[in-house]
Amino acid sequence: MSVIPKLRGHHLICLHFFNGKGYNREFTENLRCVLEKAENLGVEVSVGADDVCRGCPYMRDKKCCSEDHSNQEIIEMDEFALKLLKEAFDSKLGWNVLKEKIPAIFHLWLERYCKRCCWTNACEENLYYLGLRDGKNTF
Repeated sequence: MSVIPKLRGHHLICLHFFNGKGYNREFTENLRCVLEKAENLGVEVSVGADDVCRGCPYMRDKKCCSEDHSNQEIIEMDEFALKLLKEAFDSKLGWNVLKEKIPAIFHLWLERYCKRCCWTNACEENLYYLGLRDGKNTF
């Protein structure tokens, strides 16, 4: 029996734009697995390190260590994502329910985070991301 994946705030948004790229093969395969489970089982909102982070090469003691202030910045990003999505820690929801919320909050997310994110080039290969960015809210 599969366990519902736990995702932190920003992953609730950003995973919708996954296009098969990641830090390394192990990380990318973990992302694919988490996303497949999310699509089939839904997600549980977590605080801090989640099932995506588990495969991250920068995760140390459940904290992001990619740069000096990364962990605090990610915590703030998670809080903003949950506020935009109107979700709380421990809530459970279906992946499609979550996806339906993305168009309404996307431009706020784009302005605050996407434009300065190191993953933007990868997301720009995702048709859903491009449609939202260009004002075409089609699924």
